[in-house]
Amino acid sequence: MDCKPHPSVDAFLEEETRWRPEFEALRDIVLPSGLTEEVKWGKPTYSLDGQNVVLVHGFKDYAALLFMKGALMKDEDKVLIQQTKNVQSARQIRFTSVDEIKRMDNMLKAYIDEAISIERSGQKVVKKTTADFAVAEEFQARLDGDPALKAAFEALTPGRQRGYLLFFSSAKQAKTREARIDKCVPQILAGKGLDD
Repeated sequence: MDCKPHPSVDAFLEEETRWRPEFEALRDIVLPSGLTEEVKWGKPTYSLDGQNVVLVHGFKDYAALLFMKGALMKDEDKVLIQQTKNVQSARQIRFTSVDEIKRMDNMLKAYIDEAISIERSGQKVVKKTTADFAVAEEFQARLDGDPALKAAFEALTPGRQRGYLLFFSSAKQAKTREARIDKCVPQILAGKGLDD
């Protein structure tokens, strides 16, 4: 059962300049899967019963097909890529040409079918908890010295806490970590996440 093309994706493709042919080729592969097509996060997204399964997106150097629960997939062809070390669930397959996508057509369809099966099964990716993330020593010192900041940080959702922890610890220099912490303290005290 083919998926019905959504006008919002048509409009997205009309505006796309860098990866339009690749996005169209990927769309042609995903549409026959029966997933629901729409635009989410500004990208063509394909879902099953309201649960996101596959997303098409592009970057400076490549277009990609992103599997939302890619960490659970077998990846027998060893093509799934973890975008960064902090991405826990999603995995992507990257492309730089339409020819590359066409050569992988059957494999991509099999991967999409597997992703749909995983979603139907109800499997969940076991994600790291906030306690599993490193706390920059500069931030820990601030938390230890400021009970109001500590209480505000602990009141944040786990996702917001992880966002801050990753942001602070990803800076290589102490000076940069301290500057990031200084900038974010008012947001934390206001109960807001990094991107709020």
